[in-house]
This record gives sequence, C-alpha cells and structure tokens, in this order.
Amino acid sequence: MNSKEAAKIMNLPVDTLRYYERIGVMPPVERNENGYRNYRNVDLNWVFIINRLREAGLSIEALLEFAKLTESSGDTTAAKKDILAEQLGELDEKMADLERTRNLLKYKLDTFDYHLGKFGVNGAGTESTDKLWEDPRFNRQASTDENK
Repeated sequence: MNSKEAAKIMNLPVDTLRYYERIGVMPPVERNENGYRNYRNVDLNWVFIINRLREAGLSIEALLEFAKLTESSGDTTAAKKDILAEQLGELDEKMADLERTRNLLKYKLDTFDYHLGKFGVNGAGTESTDKLWEDPRFNRQASTDENK
C-alpha cells in the first residue's frame, strides 16, 4: 500500500512515516517500480510498535538502538530484550504513580463532603488533618519507606 493509505491506517501524517524511516527507527520501506513507498504488513507493524513505545516514553535514541540491533547480523536478542524490559519497568513505575494519583483523587472525592463539613468552604485544616504525603496509597516514597 502507498504512504497515504498506510498513514490513514496508522492514523498518522505521511510525514511521520517518512520521518521514522529517514532517521532509522524502522528499516527502509520497499519501493515500487516508480520509486514510491510500498508499505507491507511488516512495515506497519514497525510503525505500530514505534508509536506505542513512544507513547510509553521510549526515547528516539532507544528506538534507534533497537532498530540498529534488529538490522545487525549478530545475535542481538538479549540486547533487544533488555531495551524492552527496561522500558516495561519504567512504564510499570509510571502506572504505579498514576495509580497512586488516582487513589488520591478517589480519596478526595470520597471524603469531600466530610472534609467540607469539618474544615469549612476554604478547606483550612487543623493539626488533625491527614498527612497525605505519608500515606503509601498516595506517595511512592511512603510506600517505599513502609517496605523497609
């Protein structure tokens, strides 16, 4: 399929597809007899993986390293797995952070009326106010300290 069709399927601008190929985060796309790119399923899989990894926070540099390893003739399986495992670990940390933030928002919503009644409209608390920063449901450091 041509660039326009591939871009539509991937929901990306054609320029992004060309950029990925130009900088080397994906192998070169085959060209037809007229010199136009001819995207195959393997190319679309590369684009899909690149997009998901970018959304997960993988840097362009890490993507370039991954692509170089893929194009390498030696056994690079362990190195490629290391890149993916490292990113998975980082993503797990981000998800845990998001979960703690979600827990805090849920707590605030669940206790909103109670705190409004206790502390008034302005929310000015007293010394009896919860120490949210010490609660492992909401704070990474608190959950780490709790496990020590």
